[in-house]
Amino acid sequence: MIVFGTSGYLYRLAILMLTCPHCGNPAAHTVTKYVTKFTLFFVPLFPISTRWAIQCTFCGTQQEVPREWAEQSQAPAAGTPGREAYGQAQQAYQHSGA
Repeated sequence: MIVFGTSGYLYRLAILMLTCPHCGNPAAHTVTKYVTKFTLFFVPLFPISTRWAIQCTFCGTQQEVPREWAEQSQAPAAGTPGREAYGQAQQAYQHSGA
């Protein structure tokens, strides 16, 4: 008998102050990395999928972001060009079905 499956892991990368495109409130947003790993006998062996997202702590809206932006958000606040670029284009990541 072989026991295999998947297991999910959540990593909090950063917390940023942004204006939420859904509710319009300036609030903290958590930048999170979600990793799904293949497991054999309950031992995680290798990652199957990885995705990055931000979530508004005010309204709970979650949006996927590109890997590059998520990695840049870990840099110190001073002089990070990725934050300004995302702040100007955050409407591009808004869910249309909300």
